[in-house]
Amino acid sequence: MKKRNRLRAMKKRQRMVLLAVVAWIVFGVVAALVIVSRTTEEDSGVTVQVTPAALSEAAVKGEAVFNANCAECHGPNAAGTNLGPPLIHDIYNPGHHSDQAFYLAAANGVRAHHWPYGDMPAQSQVSREEVGLVIRYIRELQEANGIVAKSY
Repeated sequence: MKKRNRLRAMKKRQRMVLLAVVAWIVFGVVAALVIVSRTTEEDSGVTVQVTPAALSEAAVKGEAVFNANCAECHGPNAAGTNLGPPLIHDIYNPGHHSDQAFYLAAANGVRAHHWPYGDMPAQSQVSREEVGLVIRYIRELQEANGIVAKSY
């Protein structure tokens, strides 16, 4: 009788160990899938379709400054890349991110808060006047793409 009880107890422990091992394997597979899916999303970045605009003279100058200093991360036409978010996006409408927010971002950098790209470093190589031209470029592109000021 004792031998039989010991055998039952041993089989029960074996089943519990097997169940625990299976649970850990399932957990590991699920965790790996989550990590891979998040990495893929971040690697691909968020981009948007941008309709080019007929630009004012100031915005054309701003486009040149943007292309030389900002496009590497924010993409051509500010459409976004895997390194930085699209600026032609409703999050950046003038009612949510004022022109002053852009001046501050260029001067001081920005802590990541809307997107998973990490912090943006200060862009000290760009003068305040040049930032103003970039803002003009961004705002004209935004307007051409239906992004207008909204109050929050």
